[in-house]
Parts: sequence; structure tokens; C-alpha cells
Amino acid sequence: MSVLDWIVLLGTLGFIVIYGVWKTRGSKDIEGYLKGDNSMKWWTIGLSIMATQASAITFLSTPGQAYEDGMRFVQFYFGLPIAMVIISITVIPIFYRLNVYTAYEFLENRFDLKTRSLAALLFLVQRGLAAGITIYAPAIILSTILGWNLTITNIFIGVLVIIYTMSGGTKAVSVTQKQQMAVMMGGMLIAGFMVVHYLPADVSFGDAVAVAGKMGKMNVVDFSWDWQTSWDDRYNFWSGMTGGLFLALSYFGTDQSQVSRYLSGKSVAESRLGLLFNGLLKIPMQFMILFIGVMVFVFYQFNQPPVFFNEAIKSKVQTSAYAGEMRQLEEKHTSVFGQKQEAVKGLVTALRTDDAVAIAAAESNVNSLTAATKEVRNEVKALIAKAAPDAETRDTDYVFISFVMKYLPEGLVGLLLAVIFCAAMSSVSSELNALASTTVVDIYKRTINPSGTDHHYLNASKLFTVAWGITAILFATFASMLDNLIQAVNIIGSIFYGTILGIFLVAFYFKYIRGHAVFIAALLAEAVVLYCFLYTDIAFLWFNVIGCGLVIVFGFIAQAIIGEKTKGVQDF
Repeated sequence: MSVLDWIVLLGTLGFIVIYGVWKTRGSKDIEGYLKGDNSMKWWTIGLSIMATQASAITFLSTPGQAYEDGMRFVQFYFGLPIAMVIISITVIPIFYRLNVYTAYEFLENRFDLKTRSLAALLFLVQRGLAAGITIYAPAIILSTILGWNLTITNIFIGVLVIIYTMSGGTKAVSVTQKQQMAVMMGGMLIAGFMVVHYLPADVSFGDAVAVAGKMGKMNVVDFSWDWQTSWDDRYNFWSGMTGGLFLALSYFGTDQSQVSRYLSGKSVAESRLGLLFNGLLKIPMQFMILFIGVMVFVFYQFNQPPVFFNEAIKSKVQTSAYAGEMRQLEEKHTSVFGQKQEAVKGLVTALRTDDAVAIAAAESNVNSLTAATKEVRNEVKALIAKAAPDAETRDTDYVFISFVMKYLPEGLVGLLLAVIFCAAMSSVSSELNALASTTVVDIYKRTINPSGTDHHYLNASKLFTVAWGITAILFATFASMLDNLIQAVNIIGSIFYGTILGIFLVAFYFKYIRGHAVFIAALLAEAVVLYCFLYTDIAFLWFNVIGCGLVIVFGFIAQAIIGEKTKGVQDF
């Protein structure tokens, strides 16, 4: 990195931290610290919701996902706009009417303390793990690319977030996320422009899109369904509209890291507009990030890509006893790429003539050489596994940052690194704030020390923010790579979110089911989801549907067996 890159990176991060601390200094009570004095406008809420969900993993891993698998990951978000409408109509008015600090307070009003505590604990487990991965994901990649110490990188990200989150609470999180979103979206738009700009002079933007389509990367929507095979297909229209809908309902309706974003709104109307703003822009934002990944893929059809994008691991093999084999594979890769490059140019020419026969022949040639390239890469990965058994052989998370470091000019490298750090900070700050508020309100204040003063709970919230921050840093330090990073976070969420959503749906819509029954049902449903995760090949998006549905079914069965009276059920 150049001096200019360091100035851009550190200047951006320093400004955001100092601004957050200064703008939100002096929180005097728990109301202001955990709910931001209910002062947030709809655009702040909407940007804060988007920034909370758009972690560093989004900007590091999503382009690599598109490079490897095309655009179909966008289907994961197809159910989100519907979820925003449902939550705006049903959930927000109830939370405001009850004047709750957390989503789980509502469950005690509807059921009992043990159900509230169970839902809170499920949230703390899954969000505590996710916070560690949110720090670890950018840290391991940045430390590898830049040669930084991994532990120090984890600590650097974590400490920056702890400083302003502990200082200003919910308001600090929301205020800083506006600046962070501006940096993130501005940086990615510039990166997308630069990718297209670096394409060969005789290859237009339309040519690039056409090539991506013929090479199977513009697979935005897949309506196909097969009862035997589609259950383990992670990304198609049906899993996105069902599993994605349930995941979005769980995440935005019951996850405190998101609930706290819109509970800080000035009114029900402001909170609703903030959620709908997110529903309107989320899919286009993800489409843009994936499309940038596809353009990076096209760029590497005309410019030779590394045989393996994680240069640090490749370097270890190059200095090992397997260096000769690696050199031979790199030479083979160069040879195959030269042939493929000419074949892709032939495909561009054929597409311009609109000659179906020529296009089919060129496409067949490109597909054959693409398969040969994949074969070489698989041989490299096998060699890495032999030379360094503990090394991660998946390199898709390094595709985008590798392009940034190698091809972008001075200043823009620092800006794109700032994008990644800002994304990590925005997500982690919301998570720490939510973990602290849930711990204080649902566990500490409700069960452990119910007679403390408001000032005591304010200090406790700050201490738990620091404690959860340290826990996330420790988990990040000792975590190991989990498949594709963006999938890892969504898998962890899907394991727990379905059960939590089931509890809330029973609370909202099934007044027949009472506290004891839903508590038993939730435990059984979570056990089934864990079994599906550990022992079946069911795609993780379906865990949300399975967990939610089983809570409702088991709840009816348990209620019938227990025979608990339904009197006293409140109308919310």
C-alpha cells in the first residue's frame, strides 16, 4: 500500500470513530443509550438497517460468489421485500404499543419468562457467533493480502467498534452507519466502473454482459424445481421466496440487531418507512455487488488470473518440496489460459455477427477450455492440500480483494479497504449493541438484578458492550475458515432463526398455544433443525421453514396434550 492509501484508509476510519463519539456523547439514561431517545428519521433507520446487514463479508465474499457461481445468489433476497411489508404491518405497531427495549420482552407479555429467556438465549448464541465471524472474515483476508498479523487485525477492528458503540449506544451505531454506507456504496460503484474501464478497448460493456451470459454467469432467476434434487439447491426462486422470506422475517422481525434499528424511530410511520426503504433497495444493492463480481470474472477472461487467488498460501507451496509441481501447473494454466483467451475473443466476434452456428461453436470451445482451466485449478488445490494440510483450499473470498490490490490505482486501494473495514464496523457495532441490550434487559435486569437504578443499568449496558466485543474478538482469533464466508454467516443464522420466528408467529397469530407448549415446541424444533444440519444434505435456507413450521405444529400438539387454559391471552 502507498502512503496515499494509508491516508485514505486511516483518515476515513478515524473520522467515522471520532464523529460517532462526538455526535452521541453524553447518554445519561438507558432510554437514550438503548433506544436513541426515539429520535431517528426514516432515512437514518433505512441506511442503518442496510448497513447492519451489509457486513464486510458482503463486499469480500459476494463478488467471489458471483465469480464462481454467477448471479443466482441474488435469489436469496427475493423474499425480503415481502417480509418488510409483513413486519411493517404486524410487528412494528405491537412493539411500539408495548414500548419494549427488545423484541423478546413481548414474549413474556404473551407467554412467560422462560419462553422470553429461551428466545433471548438463542439470539445471544447465534448472534455472538456471527459477531466473531463478522470480525474474522475481513481480518483473515486483509491480514493475508497485506501481510498483517491476524490477531492484531482482529483486535484493531474490534477495538475501533467498541470505542464508539460503548460511548454512544444505539444512536452512535445509527449515526455512524450513514457515513459508512456512503463509503461502502461509493467505493463499490467506483470499483465497478474501474473493472469495466479495464476491459480491452475493443470489448464493450454489452460484449462483456453477453460473454458473461454465454458463460453461465447471468443466471439471475431459476424457476426450475425437482422434488428429488431441489431441496439441496441453495439458490433458486423457490428457496428464495420461501426460505429467504422466513429468514428475512426472522432476521428483521426477531433479531435484536435489526429490531433495535427501527425501535429507535421517532414514530411507527418513520420505522415503517425505514424498513420499506430497505426492502426497496436491498435487492438492487446485492445485484450490483454480484454484477461487479461477474465483471471481474469477464475481466479475467482477457487478463490472466492467478492460478490460485490466495497468494500467501500459494507462496508457501512455492517454497516447499512441491515447488516444482506447482511451477508445472502454473505453466499449464498459462498455456490453457492463452487458448481460452483466444476462444473468448472468438465468442465476442461470433456474438457481434449474431450467427447462431458460429456462436454455438465458439461457446462449445470456450466451455471446453473453461473446464480445462477448472481442472488445473483443482489440481492446484489438491497440491495445496498435500503441501499444507491445514490450509484453506477455497479462494473465492480472495477474488475481489486480489483484483483491488493488483489493478486499482493508488488512493482507490485505500478507499476499497476502507469499504471493507466500514462494512465490518457497521455490522459489528449493531451486533454488540444488540447483544448488550438483550443481555441487560432480558437476562440481567429481568432475572439477575431486577432492582438496580437506571444509572446502574446504563453502566451495565456499556460493560456488556465491551464484554461482548472482547468475546467476539476472541472467537474471531480462534475461528477457522468456514466454506464461503457469506454462506457461513447465513447458515449460522438459519440454524436458529427458524425456531425464534416460530415462537414469534405463535405469539402473534396462534392464541390457542400458551407458554409451556411453545417452550417445549421450540426445544423440539431446534433439535430437529440441528439434526438436519448435522446429518442431512438439506440446503440451509430450508432450515428457516422447517424450524418455524415445527414450532407451530409441535406447539399445537403440546398444547393439546398439556391442556393449558387459554384465558388471560392479551390482544396485541
